Amino acid sequence: MRKLLLLASVLVGLFACVARYGNFIQHTAQKNGPVNEKKMASDAVEKLSVLYPPALTRFDLLQTATDHFGASLVQSMRAKGYAVSEYGSKAKKVSAPAGLPLSYIVDQVKDSGWYRVTVTVNRRQSLDRVYQVAQDGLVYPAGSWTRKE
Repeated sequence: MRKLLLLASVLVGLFACVARYGNFIQHTAQKNGPVNEKKMASDAVEKLSVLYPPALTRFDLLQTATDHFGASLVQSMRAKGYAVSEYGSKAKKVSAPAGLPLSYIVDQVKDSGWYRVTVTVNRRQSLDRVYQVAQDGLVYPAGSWTRKE
């Protein structure tokens, strides 16, 4: 177990990005890209639902969610019962209370089957999880969620 935690820590360090948020997965060699991203997004929403109660929480996206992961994340959050205000939405009402700011990063170690998902809530609380692509081409968690407050 200690080796797995050490490996996860090292991998998270390797995944450092210059950009604040976004999806940085290269789809050229990944045949199950949208399937894997949907699975990772659903997994992230399951973890969010443990920490932030659906139907009582509203999230305001800090980025456009036009990529596979972002679209799946928004769809899964709404299906779970969250109110989600998408970035740049003109449907915001002035009287509506502000939600919790939410952003995400999805990235990978170049030319490998290792991926990381980071979901940041309220600009300082983050959830991270590392995934690995198995021989069947699907992604599986390579460790537990880590939470930074």
